[in-house]
Formats: sequence, C-alpha cells, structure tokens
Amino acid sequence: MALSFCGNDRGDAYSVEKGVLDNGCFVDALNLVPHVFLLFITFPILFIGWGSQSSKVQIHHNTWLHFPGHNLRWILTFTLLFVHVCEIAEGIVSNTRMGSYHLHLFMPALMGFIAATTSVVYYHNIETANFPKLLLALFIYWILAFFTKMIKLWKFAEAKMGVNELSFCITALLVVLYGLLMAVEINVIRVRKYVFFANPQRVKPPEDLQDLGVRFLQPFVNLLSKATYWWMNPLIIGAHKRPIELKKIGKLPIAMRALTNYMRLKDSYEEQRKTEDPEKSPSIWKSMYRAFGGPILLSSTFRYMADLLGFAGPLCISGIVKNLHNSTDIDRTNKTANMPFGVDFMSSTELLKNTSVLAVLLFLALVLQRTFLQASYYVTIETGINLRGALLAMIYNKILRLSTSNMSMGEMTLGQINNLVAIETNQLMWFLFLCPNLWAMPVQIIMGVILLYYLLGNSALIGAGVILLLAPVQYLIATKLANTQKSTLDYSTDRLKKTTEILKGIKLLKLYAWENIFCDRVEETRGKELTSLKTFALYTSMSIFLNAAIPIAAVLATFVTHAYIEEVRLSPDKAFASLALFHILVTPLFLLSTVVRFAVKALVSVQKLSEFLQSDEIGDDSWRNGEMYMSLEVGKKYKYHENTKAINRKGRYRMDNYEQPMRRQLRPTETEDVAVEVNDGSFTWGSNLSTLTDINIRIPTGQLTMIVGQVGCGKSSLLLAMLGEMQTISGKVYWSNKNRYSVAYAAQKSWLLNATVEENITFGSPFNKQRYKEVIDACSLQPDIDLLPFGDQTEIGDRGINLSGGQRQRICVARALYQNTNIVFLDDPFSALDIHLSDHLMQEGILKFLQDDKRTVVLVTHKLQYLIHADWIIAMKDGSVLREGTLKDIQTHDVELYEHWKTLMNRQDQELEKETEMESQTTLERKTLRRAFYSREAKNHIDDEDEEEEVEEEDDDNMSTTTSRRSKIQWKMCCRYLSSGGFLMVFLMVSSKLAKHSVMVAIDYWLAAWTSSNPHNQSLDDAFLNSTNYTQNDDTQIAQHRSYVPVFIILCGAAIALCLITSLTVEFLGVAAATNLHHNLLNKIIHAPIRFFDVTPLGQILNRFSADTNIIDQHIPPTLESLTRSTLLCLSAIGVIAFVTPTFLIALVPLSVAFYFIQKYFRVASKDLQDLDDSTQLPLLCHFSETAEGLTTIRAFRHEARFKQRMLELTDTNNTAYLFLSAANRWLEVRTDYLGAVIVLTAAVAAIWSTSQSGLVGLGLTYALTVTNYLNWVVRNLADLEVQMAAVKKVNSFLSTESENYEGSMDFSQVPEDWPQHGEIKIHDLCVRYDSNLKPVLKQVNAHINPGQKVGICGRTGSGKSSLSLAFFNMVDVFEGKIVIDGIDICKLPLQTLRSRLSIILQDPVLFSGSIRLNLDPERTCTDDRLWEALEIAQLKNMVKSLPGGLDAVVTEGGENFSVGQRQLFCLARAFVRKSSILIMDEATASIDMATENILQKVVMTAFADRTVVTIAHLVSSILEAEQVLVFSSGTLVESDSAPNLLAQENSLFSILVRTHK
Repeated sequence: MALSFCGNDRGDAYSVEKGVLDNGCFVDALNLVPHVFLLFITFPILFIGWGSQSSKVQIHHNTWLHFPGHNLRWILTFTLLFVHVCEIAEGIVSNTRMGSYHLHLFMPALMGFIAATTSVVYYHNIETANFPKLLLALFIYWILAFFTKMIKLWKFAEAKMGVNELSFCITALLVVLYGLLMAVEINVIRVRKYVFFANPQRVKPPEDLQDLGVRFLQPFVNLLSKATYWWMNPLIIGAHKRPIELKKIGKLPIAMRALTNYMRLKDSYEEQRKTEDPEKSPSIWKSMYRAFGGPILLSSTFRYMADLLGFAGPLCISGIVKNLHNSTDIDRTNKTANMPFGVDFMSSTELLKNTSVLAVLLFLALVLQRTFLQASYYVTIETGINLRGALLAMIYNKILRLSTSNMSMGEMTLGQINNLVAIETNQLMWFLFLCPNLWAMPVQIIMGVILLYYLLGNSALIGAGVILLLAPVQYLIATKLANTQKSTLDYSTDRLKKTTEILKGIKLLKLYAWENIFCDRVEETRGKELTSLKTFALYTSMSIFLNAAIPIAAVLATFVTHAYIEEVRLSPDKAFASLALFHILVTPLFLLSTVVRFAVKALVSVQKLSEFLQSDEIGDDSWRNGEMYMSLEVGKKYKYHENTKAINRKGRYRMDNYEQPMRRQLRPTETEDVAVEVNDGSFTWGSNLSTLTDINIRIPTGQLTMIVGQVGCGKSSLLLAMLGEMQTISGKVYWSNKNRYSVAYAAQKSWLLNATVEENITFGSPFNKQRYKEVIDACSLQPDIDLLPFGDQTEIGDRGINLSGGQRQRICVARALYQNTNIVFLDDPFSALDIHLSDHLMQEGILKFLQDDKRTVVLVTHKLQYLIHADWIIAMKDGSVLREGTLKDIQTHDVELYEHWKTLMNRQDQELEKETEMESQTTLERKTLRRAFYSREAKNHIDDEDEEEEVEEEDDDNMSTTTSRRSKIQWKMCCRYLSSGGFLMVFLMVSSKLAKHSVMVAIDYWLAAWTSSNPHNQSLDDAFLNSTNYTQNDDTQIAQHRSYVPVFIILCGAAIALCLITSLTVEFLGVAAATNLHHNLLNKIIHAPIRFFDVTPLGQILNRFSADTNIIDQHIPPTLESLTRSTLLCLSAIGVIAFVTPTFLIALVPLSVAFYFIQKYFRVASKDLQDLDDSTQLPLLCHFSETAEGLTTIRAFRHEARFKQRMLELTDTNNTAYLFLSAANRWLEVRTDYLGAVIVLTAAVAAIWSTSQSGLVGLGLTYALTVTNYLNWVVRNLADLEVQMAAVKKVNSFLSTESENYEGSMDFSQVPEDWPQHGEIKIHDLCVRYDSNLKPVLKQVNAHINPGQKVGICGRTGSGKSSLSLAFFNMVDVFEGKIVIDGIDICKLPLQTLRSRLSIILQDPVLFSGSIRLNLDPERTCTDDRLWEALEIAQLKNMVKSLPGGLDAVVTEGGENFSVGQRQLFCLARAFVRKSSILIMDEATASIDMATENILQKVVMTAFADRTVVTIAHLVSSILEAEQVLVFSSGTLVESDSAPNLLAQENSLFSILVRTHK
C-alpha cells in the first residue's frame, strides 16, 4: 500500500471545491504547522545558544527558580502527552480501516507529541537559566496550537460528530489543554513582566538555595524530579564510591528546620489560649492540626488518587482477558455513506475494547498509582519529621523552665523526660506517617467490595464477609503483640541490670569463684524473657499467618459459593479480576489493625505531653527570659513582682520568649558594696513546708563569703534561693545591677557535658590560653589531663571516659573559675577532694585566682579550717541564719559557737594527719585512670595490628575494595545465624516455604483451568482453546463445572496449613538462634580472663547484651520472613509469567540488569544513611538528659539560649539524616514500582501477541500485578538484613574470646578437702605479666610466709603490690616460677578449687542487688548462725537486725543503701564466712574513715588470729605491727623483714616510706 498524506483511495482527497477548511486532510495539515514551528525555533536555541547562555547565571547547582504556575504547567503537559498518545492510537486504528495509508490521521498527533515533549524540555532549560524572554516562543506556540485545534473542533461539530466519536472527544480535550497552557503563559508574563512591560521583575532564588549548605532539594526541583526523586541519583550512586557523611547531606531547608516548625506549632498553641477559654489547657491535637493539617490533607488526596487508580489494575485485566480473542471487526457496510471527511472514525467504546490500548492504560495507571502513593508517603513522612522537630523544641523549652522542685521532688523524673523525647515524639511521628490510612482504608475497602459485587454478585459478599470477620482477630493479635512486647522489655531490662552488675563486679566474682552462680541468675531471667519471646513469636507468626491465609480463605469461600449459587458460569476475566481485588483488599485490612494500635498509642502520648507541658515552671523572675545577649538599656523601667512564686501554669503556659530580657533598673537603695541581699526571705521546694525561713543576709561585693553549718541545714538551698531556683513564699532577693547576668556556679553534685575536657571548662566562653592554664593549675587538673589518651581533647561524660568523683568535681570548679563573671558560687567544692587538693584549690584557686580578680565568691563548705580566710561568714542552722559577720565578730559575740568550731577544727586536723599518711585519694583515682588507659591502649595497639593485616590481605585495588567491603551482605554471618537456629528448623523453614509457594501457584493454575473449562472432557489445552463457546447450559455442564471444586478446596486447605507452618518455623527459628547466641555469649564473657575486662570498655560489652541482643531477638526474624516471602513471591510470579508467555523471558534480561543495579546502589546508600540516622540520634537524646540533669547550672550561668541553639542543631542534623533515609526509600520504591509496571506491560503485550488461552493470560497478569508490590520489599529487606546482621557479627566477634583455663593439671579429687590447712606460702622466682605481649610486672620474687603469720606488703604506686595479690588467685599470667601453698603449686589447681579456698577483701567494696544473704553466701552453704557470727565479728549485727527482713533485707544496686564504710565491713564479713586459712586484704582501708578502719584492724587481729593474713597497704602505718614486711619497688622485692628491724635501718626503703608519709 503506497504511502500518501491524504490517502490515495479516494479521488477527492485533495480537492478543495467545498472550501479549503472543509477538506479534513487540509485541516490536519494545518494542525501540523504549530508543531513544526516550535521544533524549528527551539532546536537551535536548545543546541546552540545554551553554552553562552547558562554561564551568566550562577544559581546553586543548576537550580531552581520556578516561574509562576510551574507545577500546573508540568501537570498539563503530562496530560497533553497522554491525550496525544490516545490521539496517535486512535489515528492508527482508524487508519487500518481505510483502503490506503492516511498519514494525516496520526502524523499531526505524533508531531504534537514530539512538540509537547520539546516544550517541556525547553521550558525546564529556560527556567534553569532564568531567562524568561525566550518563553515567548512557547507563548506563540500555544496560541497557534489552540486556534488550529479550534478550527478542527468547529469542523467536527459542523459535520454532526459528537461525543460518540473518539476523535471528537480528543480534539475537545486538546483545545481545553492548549487554552489552559496559554493562560499559564499569560500569567507568567503578568507576574514577571519580562515583555510588554517597562520594568521587568527582578527575582532572587530562594534563600535556601543561596546557602550552599542545603543539599536536600526535594522542595526546589521540578515536578518530574520531585515525583521520581531524580535529584537523589548523584548521592545514591556516589555512595558506592565513598561513604555518605554528614557533610554530604548538608543542612535542612529553612521550612523544615526545627525552629521554623516549632514557631508554627507554638503559634497555633498560643492562639487557642487567646481565642478559647484562657483557663482551659490548649489541645495539642488542635495545634498539630492547625500547624500541619495542610500537608496531611494533601497527602490524603494523593492517597485517595492512588487507591482509586489501584482498582484500574483488576478492571484492565478483566478487559484484556475478556476481549483477548473477540474479533474487533465490526460490520462496516453502509458506513462509508455517512463517513465525515471520508474517514472511518472509531467510536469511544471501541477504544476500551482494544486489548493493546488496555495494556497501555494498565501500564499508565500503575505508574500513576505508584507515583501518587510514593508522593503521599513522602509528604506524610516529611510532615511527621517536621512535627517531631517542633515537639522536641517544645519539650526542650519546657525543660529549661521546669521548676527545680519538680525534678527534686520526683514529680518529673529524668526517665520520664527521656521517654517523652525518645518514645512519645516518635509515636506521634509514626502516627502521622500512618494517619492518611485511617480515612483512606475504609474508602478502599468499600470500593473493593462494590467492585467485587459487580463482578461476582452475591458470592462476593461472602468472601468480603470472611475478610471482615477475620479483621477483629487480627486486631486482637496486634494488641496481644504489643502487650507481650512490653513484658519482654521488662524482662530484658531486668536481665541487663543483672548483667551490668556481673560485669562491674567481675573481679570479685572471679576471685571468689562465684561467676557460675551469678551467671545462673542471669540465665534465669533470660529464661523468663525467652518465654515471653516465644509468646511474642507465636503471636507474630499468627499475624503473618492470618495475613497470608485470609485472601486464600476469602477466594475459597467466594468461588465455591459462586459455583453453587450463581446461574452464570465463572469466566476467566471475572475470576482473575476478583483474585486481584482480593489481594488489594487484604493490605488495608492487615494495616488497619496496626493503624488503630498506633492511633491509641498516639492518644496516650498526647496525654503525657499535655501533662508535661502543664507542669510547674520556675518562678517568673525579671531576668528569666533565656537569651544570651542582654539589652543594655537600663532606661527600660521594670516593675518588680511582689512575689515570685512558681505558678502552676494550667492557664498561662508560655512556650518561649525569643525576645531579649530587660535589665532591671538600679534601685536607689542598692549600693554597689553589696552584691546580693536577701530581705525577710522565706523559700520552699514546692511542698508547703518552707525549707528556708527568715533569711536576712547580704553578700559583700568582691569578698570571700563562706556559708557553714551542719549537713542538711540549708546551705545549698540558700545558694539556689539566691539564684531564683526556689519558690519564694515571702521576702525579696536583690541583685546589684551588674551582677545578675554574671554568675558562675559549681553545684555540689558535679555535672559534666558529653564533650571534651576543654569544652567542659570553657563552657561556651572564648578560649584564653593563659587563663585556661592558670585555672587548670589551680584545680591541679594537669596530672589528670596528662593521663587521658588525648589530653584535654578527650571526650568525657556519659559517652566518654568515666572519671572519678574528685576529677569530675575539679572540672566543675574549673568551669566556675574560668568564666569571667563578677560572682562565683561554689557549693561544697571540697567534698570529693582529698586534703592536698583542697588546700591547693583554696590557696591557688579561691584565694589567689578569684580574689586577685576582685570577684565576689560565695563558698559553701564543711572544712572549718578555712574560716580564717573568710571576709564574711554566714552560719546556718535548720534552714535559717544562725550568725552573720566576720570571724572576729563571731569570736566576740558568740563564744559558744566559736568554741564548737574550734573542737571541730581539731578533729579535722587529726583526719588531716591520717589522710596525709595515706596514699591520697587523688593518687588512687589517677591510678585507676592510668590502669584503664594503659590496658586500653595495649588493646588498641593489638587491634590496630590485626586491622592492618586484614587490610593488607584485602587490598588489591584501593577504591573497589572499600566498596566491596561495604556492600557485601555478610553471608557468613547469615549462615552463622541460621546454624545457631538449628539445622532441623532451617530445613523445615526452607521446605515449607517452597511447598507453600508451589501450592499457591497450583491454586491459581487450577482456577485458570476451572474457569476456562468447557462441558466436554477434553485435555486442558483444548479446554483453553474452546473457552469461548459456553452457550449450552445443561445439568452435565454444571456438574462438570462443579467437579473442579473438591480439588480447589483441598489445595486451598493445604495452602492455609502451609502458611501456618512457614510462619511458625521462621519465628521459632529466630527464637532458637537468639537463645543459643545469648547463652554462648554470656558464658564466653563470664569465663574470659580478667585482662579482657581491663581492655574492653564496659559499654561495649553491655552493648552486645542490650542493643545487639535485642536486634537478634526481635528484629531479624520478621526481616528474614519478609525477605524470603517477597523473594519467593517475585520468583514464582516471574516463573508463571514465563510459563504463560515464554517471550517474556527476552524482556526479563534488561529488567533484571536494571533491578540488580538499583538494589546494589540502594543497599550501600541505605546502610550509610541508616548509620547516620542512628549516630545522630544518640547525641540528641544525650543532650536532653544532660540538660535535665544540669538545669540549675545552665540557668545559673544564663546559658539557656546556647543550649537551645545546640538542641535545634542536633535535632536538625538527626532530621536531615532521617529525611534523606526516607527519600532514599522513596527513590528505591519509585524505581522498583516502575520496573514492576514495565513487567506488567511486557507480560500483557506478550500475552496479547501470543496465542495463549484467556485463563492463563489472566493468571499471568494477576501475578505480574503482585510483583509491583513485592519488588521493593525484596530490596528493603535485603538492606535491613544487612544492617541487622552486623549485630550477629559483633556478638560473634566476642564468641572467639579465649576462656581462662579452668581445668588445671591436677584433678579435683587429688586436692585434700581442707586444703589449705595451715596457710604456708612459698614464692619461688615468681615472674608475672598481665598479658603475653606486655612487660612483666613482677620479676624474680622469692618469699616465704609461715602459717598464721601477719604479713604487710608495701611500696610506691605501680610497684606491683596488687599484682602479687592477683597472682595468688592465678588471675594473671604466671610465666615463670611458682607459688606453693601448703605443698601444692597453685598453677596446677583447677581455678574453681583454688579461688573458692582463699579469701580476699578488695579495695573497692562490691555489693550485688538482692539480699544480704546473697551477698555473704550466694552458694547457700552456710547456716544462719554462721552468717550472724560473721556479721557480729564485722560489727554489723545490730545494724542488720534493725533492717526489715534481717538477713533477707534488700541490698539495692551496688549497695547504694549502705555507706562506703558499711559496705567495706560487709566485704569483711563475706571473707569471714568463708573460713579459709589465708586472707588477703588488698588496700582494703583506702576508702573508709578512721573509725571503721580501727574496727577493721581490730577484727582482723582477733578473728583471724590463727590464719595467715597478707595486707597490701598504701597506708604504711597500718602494717607497723606486721610480723613480716615485704617492700616492693618497680616489680622486684627489695626488702623483707619484720617491721621493727626495717625501721631500725635508717636508709631502708620502708623507713623512708614511713617518714615521708608521717
């Protein structure tokens, strides 16, 4: 057939006798003109002019100034493209009906499509270059196109064509679209005035884009990039080359920052208070709706569109299957007569019967549905994140104004605040994510049921009924799941507590050989936790089972009833359309239970938040307005409130003032020589009892004021009252003008930030090197700093190094000294310091450093010996001021008090002597620090070497190895995990999964055979061929039709049973693996050598037991289940499609390649972003708890604004990471969804072109539809599993730890029952080291200790004294020589035997939570009498008797409910309960006071009179009576003799030690 534009089958094709415009072909040619014009003009501009153009405009990246009507233009252009596609399709179909080719039927449409595509590319480039003048070309094009199409429409109307003809409809649509685009163009001219106006409008890009730090471009890119997340490509693909870091994801756009959203939420919260009843507390729900309702409505709209488009899938399948073999030849006789323009136009209904058209429509519907769905997800997630940021800021501002009494009276605990931050805000965020589902789902369910009814009649209602009946069951299971999870959490908290205790007291447990007893305690709790986990697993598997079984049950019920009650045979098109509908219906029902559960949780969270926001605030003081820079105009009058009580702010709850506080004006009575004055003050901590009464004091400016008094008499409260932290009942506090903003404060309980030492000291002030050095020297911090691995740049605080109490306190004092403030408040800065440091701090820090600066110092102290330095003294008693004045005043006026002080001073002087003799507490603290680092460094050193070796092995080519090492899923770890679960379970899981999916395919195949069957018993293939002729309807046919039912029922039953088995096996495989991994981990760690605990930070070990165990317990099983299910579903779907239409396999190759690359890039990027999200969350949570702990300090320093700023930064950083993570998930889902749509399209096209039977085509298409749902889950779950397997890897790395050698070379039976009988110790050439690659700590030691001898061991710090005590218990590596006790070499003994026969009292007293009995005798081998006897010897009997429960009285964690001295005595009793003939005391008197020590010494002398006692002393005076003294110096024994003999030698090391310490 020859080609011709107007066709050559009619003679009058080119005639214009009736008028040019009445020739249809010419009208079509006219329609070509605008398109050709546009292509002609734009191509040169696009290809040539661009290079020179774009260089003039420098906007961030190549972004993104939107012209007015930007989004509308994109939407209209896409609609235009779609209509053009329909026009092309219609033209081609009409063309096939003509005698020859009529190019004019589809050529203009094709050109229109090309022109529309060009227009949008052209527009995008103009917009990017911000050069609107070039838009004129588009303006002209829209006008021309509009008018040419109008002419065509007019001619169609003249020819009496109407809505029935498709061509008429399409032309009308195009006229509307061109008209709208023209209007958009006119609007751009109107707004930007780039032409026809004298002064065009100058436009700047949005503020965010001028800031190069903003990398989150979703709000700024064009619509296409928004919908497909195209702008994410560089980030995600780049992640493969190098990891994504915080720098790479930059800052948030202004609209998404926490501050912006906080202001929005706060405004809507405040508005309610103004407009509604002021007394009523504002509703958080309303505020949330007002601030964030808009985006939620937008998201819901997207969601509705997506849901409605979702139903296009089943309908298109129905249409395709129905019309597959129907002939489309329609009788065309006597049509020619009334053919307008001589063309056989297609009717509108015919189009929807054309299978190819339906296939394309199905593809477009899928693409659109998925785009809308992802857009809806994205909008809700972004809103959720914005809400969370706003709520966090709201909570933080409230924390900064919480009244102190709330915190101290326990009304508001740190735990509650942390829960608000970590749990409640997230609950609300999640609720927002899921909230569009609340109203979208019911609509989806109703629509689905209506469509089912339309397809299947009454039987559909039965299927829907099954689904609806089982939905409440799902809800029930969901609530049960939540409850079980709660109880699991309780058990795991308990288990963690016990594990922590074991790890903290591991040294003691090993020395006493009790590790197994305590290990069993943990195992017992773990047993309870596992029972709870099993219940959890059961409910989870039920939930998964129902989700899989409900559609099968519904399909079964529907089709069986249909076979028996309906007259009409079930046709393939209806069967498979309804099958697809059932799949659609299940998702909302499954999710509905989750959404309802989250809604309930959200209600609870909002309730908690409201209560928190209503809680008491600190008294409104004139200076309480929380901004750092203060306005300096004193001229602003400020009327002082008569009384500043804390107001319970139910009514007038103010969010925050970002305004600057006003300075208070100088009162005329105030003179500058008084810094602070309190008149008739009465203050309380919130209960109605006043803590301080009748306070009249003044603090002189520039002098040292001391506040003294007994414990609990209100000294600290007085400081806080002056700072405005207490509630004022009556009276006033006056500050002289220049002082109030200039206070430094060191609290009694030291408070550190999670930051470096330097940041803790400078605390936001500028760094001044000389000043900093002076402060460090004054607080004698230099030696401590020298010990830290990175000096003063070492992180300290919760997440950093744990410092001792004294070190922490000195840093807090240093912070107060460093601040350049007029007033310094020091609250008992000496409490945790030993005497040397106290003196040094007093002399250098307070008297010299502060007084030289003429700063006003207020010092609370118990150390009366410093009173002589005070310029002014305030003595307190029982909450009121006893005396005020100088020391001289008090000496003359209150002799009694002065004498009382004198006696106290004498007593303190005696303690001073005792302390000076001792190795001071500070030295001890430094020792612990040194030990911790020495060992940790050694460990790091070893680790580094290991890593270097690994890198060398792997380092083939630099770039690729880093990526391969990051992107590999740890298959080895997967195998490790599965093998922990047991091979039987793994086999069961794999086989049941495969069987289940095979049966599912069999059900659908059988359905295809059944619906395509025909009356005569032919082979299946023939049955398919004759699927169209079922006209006769007799009994045999009905019977034949029903004969398929039994097999169908059996298959469905089998599938449901298999669903149950698979869901159970996966979950219980998870429980088995969790059980084994935890058991092995606990045993490995408890039996590890003590060195392991020296070099591994406690936090790291605890992490294995908390976070990692939690992942293994609860997160891996569902991920594994979901991954295997979605993978098998996709594979079975692809298998079925390939079976129905083998040609599909050709298309599968490029699709697989695309899928491989998408998942490969995504997994790497997702892992990085997940890590960033996790790592940015921790600092945020820490900052909250830190602030809550240090409230008084932050407020005293007036640093609220700085902390707020920090919180906003941390929130934004975390939100950025989370936004990027969710955007990356959208990126993946859009791509996999489009791939799925392409799979559906190729499957449909292959089916239409092949000669497959309609039943099988329905089967193939239904399966293709499921692929779109599950492809992205495969990738998401792979990525999740990869992250979660890291937990298995970490646990596994600890499982390779060496255990101690518990066996020994001697058999247990060879050791005498009562060994050691005498307690004789011989040490031969003993050499000891802590690890085989470290230097020896003891060298060639020889000594002999007779039975019952009292031996003292002394030496300077680090001389090896304690190492010797560990050697007695074989806790260190004895690599040469031996220790023989009563004739047996201890290295040959089984460890359990050796350690259970000796006793030791350690320097740090360790008690475990439980009862007193458990602490004295965990093995339960002693009688009560023996325990009471031991307590009596330790002078504790009376105290224990007075406790409720006696021996079973409670001991809290770490023995906190007893004083340190009492704890030490308990340890003594513990040693006595075990009646061994050798007792070792390792510096046991270091941490107790004089009185307790005397008791201890006495007890040891009497109770252990006949036993060998080895005392390791750092207080030389305690071993002056020893029968033998061993003096060590740097690892060698230098002197050994009785104490008097050694003292007699003038220059012996022992006498030197005694002299220097006296």
